[in-house]
Amino acid sequence: MPAGVIDDGEGYSSMMGLMYVFNLIVGTGALAMPAPIAEAGWLLSLIILVILAFMSFVTVTFVTESMAAANALVHSRTVRHLKKVMKTDEEVNEDNSQQLVEQFLTDEVISNSLENEKVPLLLSNSVDTISETSAEYFNITERIEMGKMAFLFFNKYGVNIFYICIAVYLYGDLAIYAAAVSKSIRDVSCTYVPEDAICNATLNGTIACWDSLSVTRGQAYFIFLTAFLACLGPFTFFNVQKTKHLQIFTTIMRWLAFSTMIIIAATALIQGKGEGHPSVASIKGVPNLFGVCVYSFMCHHSLPSLITPIKNKSRLLRLFIADYLLILFFYSLLSFTGIFTFKKLQDMYTLNFEPQNCNDTHAGESIIPQNFSFIRYFLALFPVFTLSTNFPIIAITLRNNLKSLFLKDNKNYGIFVDKLLFPILAVIPPVVIAFITEDLTILVGITGSYAGAAIQYVVPALLVYYSRRDVLSTLGLGVKNKHASPFRHTAWIIFVLFWALMCIVFVTVNHIIQGK
Repeated sequence: MPAGVIDDGEGYSSMMGLMYVFNLIVGTGALAMPAPIAEAGWLLSLIILVILAFMSFVTVTFVTESMAAANALVHSRTVRHLKKVMKTDEEVNEDNSQQLVEQFLTDEVISNSLENEKVPLLLSNSVDTISETSAEYFNITERIEMGKMAFLFFNKYGVNIFYICIAVYLYGDLAIYAAAVSKSIRDVSCTYVPEDAICNATLNGTIACWDSLSVTRGQAYFIFLTAFLACLGPFTFFNVQKTKHLQIFTTIMRWLAFSTMIIIAATALIQGKGEGHPSVASIKGVPNLFGVCVYSFMCHHSLPSLITPIKNKSRLLRLFIADYLLILFFYSLLSFTGIFTFKKLQDMYTLNFEPQNCNDTHAGESIIPQNFSFIRYFLALFPVFTLSTNFPIIAITLRNNLKSLFLKDNKNYGIFVDKLLFPILAVIPPVVIAFITEDLTILVGITGSYAGAAIQYVVPALLVYYSRRDVLSTLGLGVKNKHASPFRHTAWIIFVLFWALMCIVFVTVNHIIQGK
């Protein structure tokens, strides 16, 4: 999942919303997907892909409904407070009423939020036009993040559990990014390949990286990981915002890289150069595949930033259906061309196109013509370009979430705690994890299987359950949520929670068995 969010202050069309959601979902997970698909078997993997895409779609509709409910509750409380003020002072002018509303919202709703921003009135600023039973309450006009929804709908224990899940997921994200970037630079820069080595099998950490230096590949990985921390770690101590131009750059790079890999692999298959022979089904590959797929369909935590700016929200359901069908087709095309082309797949798919002649097929004949060898470098370094730009943003997000979890808003803290401690806590642990293991399949699998499953399944199910209850008690039966999920029955919530529990148990049991 790429980390950026869209918030340029202006609305955009439904088509742009579709592209933003697509770009948000399709990222690092796609690069880690071909290897576990090959391990689990092509038919079983296809079935799992379809099921997990559907389950992710269900919970996306839950988050959308919860966002609309949160907007309705905030607006309803605002209206009630304003009418109460009007009763005590009939001469309150429009400017003063707006000031009172902002003060109310700051005190009751936003003081506990992730970003200390106000939520203005949904309706006209004129107090005379406000209707307490207006169906317009459910318009998604204000960006209410999942953290804010947790404050609205959960008790303090639920809020803390939510932040723990978010923090664990972001830790996993940062570890994946650090390992992916360092590993990519290592594999591109290391030029020594033993004559008798079979690439992808014997190029391990103990083999020399260069002819002239006594540095192993493992040591080179540690060197590049340390350099990565030194270069990008300091950004965590500041506030860095992702600019529109950077978004455009990373989007173009992502599409160019993915399209190139699909075209190269498909061309090799057409020319009869494919050497991949994946099995039909293998249960031992399912745990990692589950984690990778959950991670690859993740967008729930960033939905408020993507949905709110869409001008016409009447077709949100169609937008998500189109997005998930498109993403499912894209993942299948990328992964299945890869598993039938390469005999041995790297844990990060771009490394199958590395500059060293490690992945040639068909009796040593390269699938990339010699005249286009620069493509190897571009694909192998693609994660470096895109993930490095996202790393500081995710680290800052994690830093802020850790502060929300451990610090109190109404208390002043020293410079060490406020400015130094939490940036260090955000950036050091994931890098330590990346030092321990560079296996991206394991990192993505564990991140998706546990923290990812909680954020994608458990949190949306609980949010929609408690939001429906609060809307019913606050607004009654007369107001309908126009963005209600088509999966309205409570049985769907129970099924999603049961599915999450069974998946986590299955993954845990299989990891224990394989560990033995």
